[in-house]
Amino acid sequence: MTNSELIKQLFLSFNNKDNEAFIQTAREYIEREKRKKHTIVAKELEKALYQSACVSNNAKRFKQSLPIPRDTEKGFPLLEIQHFEQDFDSLILSSYTKDQLERIVREFKDADILATYNLSYKKKILLCGDPGTGKTFSAQIISSMLNIPLVYIRFDAIISSYLGETAGNLRKVFDFIENDTWIVLFDEFDIIGKNRDDAYEHGEIKRVVNNFLQMLDNFKGDSILFAATNHQNMLDSAIWRRFDAVIDYVLPDEEARKKLFERFLRPIKRDKKINLSKAAITSQGLSPADIKMVTEEAMKSVIIDARNILEMGDLETAIEQFIRREKIKKNGQRDE
Repeated sequence: MTNSELIKQLFLSFNNKDNEAFIQTAREYIEREKRKKHTIVAKELEKALYQSACVSNNAKRFKQSLPIPRDTEKGFPLLEIQHFEQDFDSLILSSYTKDQLERIVREFKDADILATYNLSYKKKILLCGDPGTGKTFSAQIISSMLNIPLVYIRFDAIISSYLGETAGNLRKVFDFIENDTWIVLFDEFDIIGKNRDDAYEHGEIKRVVNNFLQMLDNFKGDSILFAATNHQNMLDSAIWRRFDAVIDYVLPDEEARKKLFERFLRPIKRDKKINLSKAAITSQGLSPADIKMVTEEAMKSVIIDARNILEMGDLETAIEQFIRREKIKKNGQRDE
């Protein structure tokens, strides 16, 4: 079809509420723009297609219809496509960290403007910090804000018992994410990013790391790639140079912990005398994920006791139990 015929077909399919035909025609038009080397226009149209309210559900099904790459050895899927509807305000982090995440979103939305200055938005971001501090949740939030599906990749799924297959699994993943626009999260990144100079590492692992670095360097897709690690000290020095930004996640301060308690306890009615400021003080050193676990334990106590109101004692007991559990984990024995 010519451009005019495609545009006419777009109007007709929209008027007939034929979303499948609309998506198919829109993609044909985008492909024509790509062939004409109208890269910026094609990219903006593609973003608009996925973000359009009238085709969002069908767009999700279209992306999910792409074949998921699988491990050759066992046939396990190497990634998972996820969809989220989260509010940016639900992300309770330091203002500095939130500003960095918001900047990533703004750059992506203004990619066409940046391109006129021969600049690119941040495509590769390293997320560092303790477990449970919000790294994975951040990727989910950005996926939700941009209305772009999240491709979740765990490196333990990529590592094959036949080490020669691992590089092949990585190649499959990169081939998949380069074919469309995604928010990509490589979780537990330190498994593959371990220092290549580690004398205890098998030589094949070092070659896999080299292959991964090359794939990262050669990545030309429109996706945003996040890599999350709890052990940034284990990463090869060459890894750091491959990222456009590094975001550090720290444990929440007292004010942030109070906000987390308020947020996680919303589903249940609370006693008016409950003191969340005190809970924030006694929970020092806990991550957002830890506080979520504490609040869930406190709420379950109320529910199984057939009570209607959560009291301060429920919260204090849950915090005390969690701290005791952490001591056991660290010391390897019960603290008497």
